[in-house]
Amino acid sequence: MRILVIEDEPRLARTLVRALTEAGYAADAAHDGAEGLRLGQEKGYDLVILDLLLPKLHGLSVLKELKQAKPSLKILVLTALDETEEKVDGLDKGADDYMTKPYVLAELLARVRALLRRGNEKVSSSLVSVADLEVDLAAHVARRAGVPLKLTPREWALLVLFVNKQGRVLTRAEIGERVIDPAFEPASNVIDVSVATLRSKLGDPPLIHTVRGVGYRFDAEAPP
Repeated sequence: MRILVIEDEPRLARTLVRALTEAGYAADAAHDGAEGLRLGQEKGYDLVILDLLLPKLHGLSVLKELKQAKPSLKILVLTALDETEEKVDGLDKGADDYMTKPYVLAELLARVRALLRRGNEKVSSSLVSVADLEVDLAAHVARRAGVPLKLTPREWALLVLFVNKQGRVLTRAEIGERVIDPAFEPASNVIDVSVATLRSKLGDPPLIHTVRGVGYRFDAEAPP
C-alpha cells in the first residue's frame, strides 16, 4: 500500500513517513499543496494524509482536485483547524476521515488501517470505556457519566493516549513523543498543565494519577 503525506512542517512529515514505513507502508512526503497535488495525480497512491494550511495551494483545493481526478482515492485530512465549519467543508469536498492536531500516532495509524481495509466505507465508530467514561474515537466525543466533555484538541489527544495506554505509567517524555504537537516540549511544564486541566475536566473519581518522579497513570483504580 502506498501513502502520500502532504504536510508543510518538516518534522511532522518525517515523523509520519517514518511511522508509516515502520508499519509496513510505502510512504512519501510533499511539503506544499502544489507538489502534493502533482504527486497525488501522477502516482498510484492508495491513501493521502492531507494537511489543510499548506503553502502554494490550500489543502481544500488539493482535496477537491484529487477527488475529482481519483474518486476512489482515500483522503484523511489532518489539520490544526478544528472548527466544525472546517470539518464539514472538508467532508463535503470528499474527505474520508478528519483528524485534528495534536493527535496520537496510534489513533492515526488505526484510522489509516480502517480506511484501507474498508474500501469505500467510512470509518466506523470505535467506542472505548473506562469506568463511567466513554470515548468514541471515530466521532471525536467523550462522555463522563453520560455528560459530554468539552475538550481542546490537545486535551483530546492526551485523553486518547491515556485510554490506549490504560494502566501503564507514562513519563512526560513519552507523552511529548506520542502526542504529535509541535508545541509540546517535555522539559517544559506544558505537559503537566495540560494533564492537570484534563484531570479537572474528567472530574471525580479521578482517572489520571500522578506517579511521583515518573509521570502519570490512567486507571479507574488509584495506585496503592
